[in-house]
Amino acid sequence: MSGRRIRILIAKVGLDGHDRGAKVVARALRDAGMEVIYTGLHRTADEVVNAAIQEDVDVLGISSLSGAHLTIFPKVMDLLESRGADDILVVGGGIMTPADQEALKARGLAYFWGPGTHTGDIITCLREAVK
Repeated sequence: MSGRRIRILIAKVGLDGHDRGAKVVARALRDAGMEVIYTGLHRTADEVVNAAIQEDVDVLGISSLSGAHLTIFPKVMDLLESRGADDILVVGGGIMTPADQEALKARGLAYFWGPGTHTGDIITCLREAVK
């Protein structure tokens, strides 16, 4: 990273309309000195990947509360790979079963945080992961 701040894009992909948690995490990351871009609601996987590449982010964080995570995350990761941007760390937050988390981690999802996760834990984890 050599002296520059961690850049993270936080996204809401698909029809999921619940973004309070994404906004809370975005604020905590900003307060911790990271550069945060929030896409807003109802983005497509293609829009999110394009934005992540254009913004030259280190991390792409996807908030998922709709139950579509087994579709959304693989699509995003496939798009990143096809565009030569699979060096972007993909993380997530929201609601997901442990079995689904393991399946997505096998596909390349780096971290997933559920309800009640302390934002300090997310910050620490991202700082360690992006060096």
